[in-house]
Amino acid sequence: MLDNTDRRILRQFQADPDLTTADLAVRCGLTTATCWRRLEKMQAAGLIEGQEAVINWAALGYSVEVSLRFTLDKTVSRAFDEFLAAAREVPEVLEIQTFLGRVDVRLSVIARDLAHYQTLYRDRILTLPHIADIEALMHIARIKSDQGLPL
Repeated sequence: MLDNTDRRILRQFQADPDLTTADLAVRCGLTTATCWRRLEKMQAAGLIEGQEAVINWAALGYSVEVSLRFTLDKTVSRAFDEFLAAAREVPEVLEIQTFLGRVDVRLSVIARDLAHYQTLYRDRILTLPHIADIEALMHIARIKSDQGLPL
């Protein structure tokens, strides 16, 4: 269970994960050693899984983002596993999500432009195994993108 100090550490860490432990400790009103021990404890408990770089794909020339929703052929026993394994091999697939309901899988895909997306769709996406239905949603604007939790 998290106490108020742990929540304060997590709030500050979410807001600026590049802070040194010493700077984080100052913001949280703790000693560096106490802050470090608490961070280590939360990492060991799986609360903090790591840090990652967030790449601005548009700055690298990828201007098209599409959300693809798939319904898979459920008459094939390994349809999910085979589809997911093949989807992982497509470098332009940024995210794979699975669902319960009419939609089985959602892929978030990026492309340099519409011509690149058309080639990617035809040569890589449509060749994924066990597709029963597919729906494409073209990304227009990101209104909110926040991964932080309200701690």
